[in-house]
Amino acid sequence: MADTGEDDGTRTGNRVDIDGDATGPVIAGNYNVVVDAQHGSTVTVLMDGRRPRPRRRDRIRLLPRRQGTPLGRDADLAAIAAALHAGESVQLWGPPGVGKSALLRYAARTLDAGGDGVVFLDAARREPEDLAQDIFEACHSTGGYAPSRGELPQLMEGVEATVYVDNADYTAEQLRTVMDAAPDALFVFAGREEVLQGTDGRAHRVEGVTPDAAAELLTRELGGPGDPDLVTALWEAAAGTPLLLLRAAAVARLDPAAGLPRPGAVRELLHPLFDRLDEPSLRALHLLGTFRDAELDPEHIGALSGTPDAAALCAGLAGLGLAEETELGYRVADGVVAALRERQGLRPYALERLCGYFADWAARPETPAAQVAGHARALEVLAELAEQSGRADLAVRVVRAASPALARSLRFGVWGRLLDQGLPAAQRAGDRQAEAYFTHERGVRAVLTGNRVLAAVLLAEAGILWRQLGDTQGADAAANAQQYVPQEPGAGAGSPDTGSPDGPGDGLTNPPEGGASDLGSSDLSSSGTDPGPLQDPTAGTAPGTPSPEPAPPPETGASMPTDPGPTAPDMPTVPSDPGVSGMPVDPPPGAGSLAPPPGAADLGGAVVTGGAPVAGVSAAVATALKVAAVIAALTIAVVAVQQSQDGSESRSATPVSGSTTMDAGFGDPTPEPEPEPEPEPTGLAGVWWSSEGGGIEFVEAGAGRYTTRARDVCGDTITAEFSGGGDTYSATAPAYDMSSGSCGEVLGQVRTTITIGEDGDTASVTREMASTVREGVTCYTCTPFTLTRAS
Repeated sequence: MADTGEDDGTRTGNRVDIDGDATGPVIAGNYNVVVDAQHGSTVTVLMDGRRPRPRRRDRIRLLPRRQGTPLGRDADLAAIAAALHAGESVQLWGPPGVGKSALLRYAARTLDAGGDGVVFLDAARREPEDLAQDIFEACHSTGGYAPSRGELPQLMEGVEATVYVDNADYTAEQLRTVMDAAPDALFVFAGREEVLQGTDGRAHRVEGVTPDAAAELLTRELGGPGDPDLVTALWEAAAGTPLLLLRAAAVARLDPAAGLPRPGAVRELLHPLFDRLDEPSLRALHLLGTFRDAELDPEHIGALSGTPDAAALCAGLAGLGLAEETELGYRVADGVVAALRERQGLRPYALERLCGYFADWAARPETPAAQVAGHARALEVLAELAEQSGRADLAVRVVRAASPALARSLRFGVWGRLLDQGLPAAQRAGDRQAEAYFTHERGVRAVLTGNRVLAAVLLAEAGILWRQLGDTQGADAAANAQQYVPQEPGAGAGSPDTGSPDGPGDGLTNPPEGGASDLGSSDLSSSGTDPGPLQDPTAGTAPGTPSPEPAPPPETGASMPTDPGPTAPDMPTVPSDPGVSGMPVDPPPGAGSLAPPPGAADLGGAVVTGGAPVAGVSAAVATALKVAAVIAALTIAVVAVQQSQDGSESRSATPVSGSTTMDAGFGDPTPEPEPEPEPEPTGLAGVWWSSEGGGIEFVEAGAGRYTTRARDVCGDTITAEFSGGGDTYSATAPAYDMSSGSCGEVLGQVRTTITIGEDGDTASVTREMASTVREGVTCYTCTPFTLTRAS
């Protein structure tokens, strides 16, 4: 989060306690949103002249924490300085532990800023659009305002700052998104892969340090020179990687009698370091490892690990090469999670305690929204652990508590990620109230980010769910939000003018090039794949697969990933769909004058069909919405799949009793028999992840036949049977008329076709109207997406 030290008066005074009436206003583009933690947020359009006028800061100075001088980096610093002097952005790239972050931080503090100042940001697990908002807030006094994606470059025009971005493991297109947010700024990125090329800037590889720098580093850490031949051998074995050399020195420092390790062991020093840690240090490191690549504030580390001076203890871990200090707090260093998983004797942290602690903290009125957003990755990990341990109710608790603050933080990317977790968790937990809330908030977010079809589908479904619960306030809020669903361009006579791409109506206009759908992956599931899914060793289920309702078991622990992959600071973020922005857009002109519709089915022209428009709400519009909703249910684009459950269980799953104790992290779980190896998956059978969010399980029902289950917006559980052969399978589902606000006559059939790729682990999905009973029925969600096999 961009913390400038100035209080803008908008981020700390709103209630987010879901046991109360938590509300709070934020402004995104021309939308005014009142965040409500009970009944769902409400949306209105600001009158002319009421949009905030951000004031550019006189002094832009958002610097990284202070650190020592990185050794042997004079040539790298000179390369950065030369690029900036030539007016070019630059990307530092190289493997984990090579020293990119230390170099970047030092450059941000020491190189001539020039222009208007310096901004330093950490992009680990951050969406590019959220990072763009960080840059905007660092350069302006914003008053709790997120400009639309067309307005942002205009507000940033002329801001000639130098922006340093660590852990920027983005695609070239995503880097471009960040740079476009500040068109006159220069950027220095640090990431694992070489991405920046051509006119975007120059890439500079960061390699290991020289032998002299390695000797100086070891001398500094040991308090004196080591054996020259051993030092040279260690440098060669470590390829000059500062992190490995730091760990070698740490082993010798903690055990002077043993001295420096042999060169052949330089890459296997984590377990010897663990053996030399005292109990408080190991406990704190274990906590950080439980949260994988997430960073934690020392306040939370101390409270959960029982460490009196957590900041000093974590600083010590960083000095041993086991943790990394960030702007927010600390996270584990590269390779630590995998090594901790292998260690015996660790007592896992109680999952219920972790979830309860962070849920209570996120819901406190005094907790700043920016702090909650800063810990979003930790909250995300907790929700994943809860789901994988069969405690969907705990995942719901965490996401429900954090959602209002995430909305008010104006970081719509990470807000969307958490909502994507909360909705299927609520469905698996049988929590209808939370399901309505998450569906509603996803709809509001889709309005703000200009995803017209998704907004219409979600808000209509939310209205139905609220009414089924008897919550008229929630139903009214959903109906009210529908009038602001962005218009499709070229809707025909009578449709509002969306303006030019750079005008007030930007973001409501053309679909992405190449036919990309409005239901893009960034608006449906921003989190993407994890470097290695945590699994419950007692169940062995894949992420997204509902666990059977367990009896209260003895205390067990959830294991860490077998191959967790790189951890922060070099954890790559999952690319989002470049065609769909997570930034706010402006409503169509005149939207603020529309009267609130009487019910959830009245869209006010939010979804447009091929039929001629009519005054008010047309049956064609309602028809298109219902088609979209049913298709979404079938292909898991909007609703989650109730996996491995029969019809009697699909909506009656109950949360695990609160007396059941589940543990998180890694430790010594109750021994379980080794599971039988599963056969290689064939055909459609198994669990798949969708690029549009969520998971789906196909169960083999016979030769060339597979079934999957989902719940549509009518509240019915549907079973779709896909049949075919080879690599192609298809199914049809009905499309209903909901012009009356409830499911009516069948208006056609939608065909969904899945084609498995040559690798057997990916598949393309297409959707089309197979038949209709009348003209004017158009499917706006019949756009392709992909599936990736999870098991």
